Amino acid sequence: MNTSLGDEILVENLVKGDKYAFESIFKKYYAPLLAYGKQYVELADAQENVQDLMLWLWNNRENLYFSTSLKSYLFSAVRNRCLTAIKKEKTKASSFYELSQLTGFEQSGQDLYFEKELKEKIDRAISNLPDSFREAFELNRFEHLTYKEIALKLGVSPKTVDYRIQQALKILRKDLRNYLPLLVYFYPMLRL
Repeated sequence: MNTSLGDEILVENLVKGDKYAFESIFKKYYAPLLAYGKQYVELADAQENVQDLMLWLWNNRENLYFSTSLKSYLFSAVRNRCLTAIKKEKTKASSFYELSQLTGFEQSGQDLYFEKELKEKIDRAISNLPDSFREAFELNRFEHLTYKEIALKLGVSPKTVDYRIQQALKILRKDLRNYLPLLVYFYPMLRL
């Protein structure tokens, strides 16, 4: 098999667990997707988004279905991931700005360090969630999809989505229990 095979054949083989098909898709699309992602976010963020997408593609290979072409799907997914990352940063910045306006609080270098450390702890806690819990949680909290929309996207029932999000919240509350009061101010969109 070579990388010039049609995308349909590559996807068919990927669904069957063919590592070479995945490798071919990766080689064919990684650089163009990275270049596309860099139009929205910094290089490191674009790399992370494309790598996460490729990892998602492999982890979900058995249930893949594209209503469009593979190429269209991948580029749309990278765009959506980049826009979600931008939205997260804007929401975070906006929340902090509003809080600082209400309290008259100005951030010092130490505060910036603490906020960065808090963000890293949150990101780590979210990334450590089981894939199905994390995906449902992120779609709801960061992409603002309803349970029904998530259920349609993931091919599961809304009750399954509810269960996954509730389990994600339970795990996050436990992992971030020492930071819960701060999360209300800095990350209200998490709704822990």
